[in-house]
Amino acid sequence: MDGRVEPAVGAVPRLPGAHRGHPVRLSPARRGGPLRGGAGRPRRAPTPAGREAPGGPPPHRPPGPDPLVTAFAGFSEGAGAYARHRPAYPAALADALAELAPARRLAWDAGCGSGQLSTLLGERFDRVVASDASAEQVAHARPHPRVEYRIAPAGESGLPADSVDLAAAAQAAHWFDLDAWFAEVARVARRGAAVAMVTYGDVEVEGAPGRVVDRFNRETLAPWWAPERRHVVDGYASLDLPFARVAVRVPDMTAEWDADALLGYVGTWSAVRALEGAGGRETIDAFAEEVRRAWGPGRRGVRWPLTVRAGRVRAERPG
Repeated sequence: MDGRVEPAVGAVPRLPGAHRGHPVRLSPARRGGPLRGGAGRPRRAPTPAGREAPGGPPPHRPPGPDPLVTAFAGFSEGAGAYARHRPAYPAALADALAELAPARRLAWDAGCGSGQLSTLLGERFDRVVASDASAEQVAHARPHPRVEYRIAPAGESGLPADSVDLAAAAQAAHWFDLDAWFAEVARVARRGAAVAMVTYGDVEVEGAPGRVVDRFNRETLAPWWAPERRHVVDGYASLDLPFARVAVRVPDMTAEWDADALLGYVGTWSAVRALEGAGGRETIDAFAEEVRRAWGPGRRGVRWPLTVRAGRVRAERPG
């Protein structure tokens, strides 16, 4: 959030000690663009004739806001909550990405959000340019002396040609106009540069609370998820990556959370915002109460499967 609007009612309490985003110096984009990196749908890997794309058709959605529109709006309107409640990437992820790069002079983090990955890369690269089309997300980004935040869609980095050692996008590529992003990656990448799409899947919670969260996610929220989210669920397996593939193994994301931390995270989900916008506050409140009853006092283990689809930009340019 931008500090004026609270997270989804009932599902996202303000946590004790949670910080608001610090102001950062912004580099405006050369021209505007849709939120989270650009217009258009992600480019999917080819689907054999007669078969549905992974995830099947989007479920029937009751009358109300379009999930994709709500998702895009939510990235800006909920920027502060996103910065406070999204889980942290493991240091091993940034280590693996840095190892892929032919040098560590410049990394570009597209669709950076509030800088969850950007700051980790800043510990490993001389310079990081982190871009996001949402001004509110960038306004809540975490400051780092080697990270420069820019307001720009994924297809317009503003970087010089042949300058980037690593082009990464974490939990964002499924919203991109991928053709535009891939073309920009090919333009700015040095010879042999690494490119990586990072995503984490559905949250997994130990015990009874996990069953409550799974049911809410897969049943109650099913009509409110944008179709693009199926790519998160399948670990980006259905997104095309037009560069020489490189295998990358990273540990899953884990945390020890209490009920409020989990509910704060759930409140950043675009489907929750869509449901609330359609008058579903009572449903969200009931879910939050059920989670608290099942959770009890103390903390529980929380896990997200983490996937990296990586490649290397060849010496010769595509096309």
